[in-house]
Amino acid sequence: MSKRENLRNVAIIAHVDHGKTTLVDQLLKQSGVFRENEEVNERVMDSNDLERERGITILSKNTAVMYNGTKINIVDTPGHADFGGEVERILMMVDGVVLLVDAFEGCMPQTRFVLKKALGLGKKPLVVLNKIDRPGARPEEVVDEVLDLFIELGADEDQLDFPVVYASAKDGYASDDPSVKGEDMTPLFDAIINEIPAPEGDPDGGLQLLLSNIDYDRFIGRIGVGRVERGSVKNGQQAVLCHSDGTTTNVKVAKLYQFEGLKRVESETAEYGDIVCVSGIGDINIGETLCDPENIDPLPFVKIDEPTVSMNFIVNNSPFAGQDGKYVTSRNIRDRLFREIETNIALRVEETDSADTFKVSGRGELHLSILIETMRRENYEFQVSRPQVITKTIDGVLCEPIEYLMIEVPDNYVGAVMEKLGSRKAELVNMGTRDSGVTHIEFKIPSRGLMGYRPEFLTDTNGNGIMNHVFDSYEPYKGEIITRHQGSLVAFETGDSVAYGLFQAQDRGRLFIGPGVPVYEGMIVGESPKAGDIVVNVCKKKHITNTRASGSDDALKLTPPTILSLEQCLEFIADDELVEVTPNNIRMRKTILSKEQRMKKQFRKK
Repeated sequence: MSKRENLRNVAIIAHVDHGKTTLVDQLLKQSGVFRENEEVNERVMDSNDLERERGITILSKNTAVMYNGTKINIVDTPGHADFGGEVERILMMVDGVVLLVDAFEGCMPQTRFVLKKALGLGKKPLVVLNKIDRPGARPEEVVDEVLDLFIELGADEDQLDFPVVYASAKDGYASDDPSVKGEDMTPLFDAIINEIPAPEGDPDGGLQLLLSNIDYDRFIGRIGVGRVERGSVKNGQQAVLCHSDGTTTNVKVAKLYQFEGLKRVESETAEYGDIVCVSGIGDINIGETLCDPENIDPLPFVKIDEPTVSMNFIVNNSPFAGQDGKYVTSRNIRDRLFREIETNIALRVEETDSADTFKVSGRGELHLSILIETMRRENYEFQVSRPQVITKTIDGVLCEPIEYLMIEVPDNYVGAVMEKLGSRKAELVNMGTRDSGVTHIEFKIPSRGLMGYRPEFLTDTNGNGIMNHVFDSYEPYKGEIITRHQGSLVAFETGDSVAYGLFQAQDRGRLFIGPGVPVYEGMIVGESPKAGDIVVNVCKKKHITNTRASGSDDALKLTPPTILSLEQCLEFIADDELVEVTPNNIRMRKTILSKEQRMKKQFRKK
């Protein structure tokens, strides 16, 4: 086995909003990837439209920089627990990880999740405390928290002896001492070179290339991204593709690419340790191995955690079906969903007894809502049901997914939060106060209990609370949880909403639509403050007469409607309701549109 001292492969892992993508920006800028006069966007790695709009990273992405003659391959990863599958698979490509921790917030749920995976695979950690210039930063305490987390997760002695770098990614500097402001990112570059191990491998062994990601190019087709574990690979080389099911296919590497900055650059050859892209192989998939034809030796792929939440994707059968979308049939939706699972490996798609319904399972509501939003922008039109948790029977006991929930709220809101979470079967694990008048609370709570809780939490804390959660384990079923105490305001007839009808309806509850909006019978137009649905006629027009009465013809004053986002719609709907998703509209509706049919079904239940 020999080492390549001029190469380092590292992943940047952290909780959401701790500054991973901003840090990568600075590493790219200070390594000379961009020209001095080049105009560069903030968070340049977040290239996807959805990522830019939401300010989050959704997909893992590769880049590479040169520092003092050493090439550093960097993988930027998502911070949300729902996209944990992206983090798990790319850990196979790297030799070490940069664990980024906010110097004010400290260790958060996703920090625990990604670190557990990295330590389990034996990766060498380098801890970076980011945002040390933030008011209220507490670097010494956070280092102790990180050490406690390492011990709790069973790190070995070598991993426990982790180096620490203090940085401010926003201001572009790093330092070995929290009290000394650095000038640039040199201390971090040096730490990566000195602490992250160089790739090891057998240069003379046959080719062995493990694929950890799939990219797509309109001109080239499918591109496999992976790391050369052994030997070398050349342009035009013949190889054997070992599939996950044990079968093999003879293939040819048509083009070989390596990363340089933000670009893929054609390369004639690559050696062990290099992260490369290969094209020209049609049926290439994540977790497969490219081998030398004379030495077929497939590598095992990391086990990806199972999904915890599922929902049904249904062909749109509302009265307004087909008005917006281009792809509306069950075949269109089926093809798109099965195409998605080729690259989104944490997702599962199953066909059901109905040809119009597909069961889609993922890591959480955000994971599924990003898929829904992506399909909506691609001109798909469909309906989705309320998210349901996936239960398991373990040793004859029905078990459900439990989330580890961390909450930070001002002291005077603690009572309201504890009361609401208590009714949702949450168990208090830890509680402490910070100097800034904020209380830090940790809970274990069923995933069911968190569904629909975020709007209540924001209301209870007047928008001052912060909540984060990550999947913890499966535990015995906790019993029934009532997550929604309000009913819906349901449209009485099909037509366009009118100010007069809305004026009469707004006394019944909170409205979701304004005047001039097309509605149909059974469509949800608002929220009732009481349990149970109320049917309202928002299309009702004022009866016109020749008689004028003083005061009755005054201008109507309507309360502005609450416009719900896709995630808010998914959290709002009950089991007998659906969200209708089209390229131009997001509507909520009852599964059974007719009032008479709903009443008959309710009567039969009794």
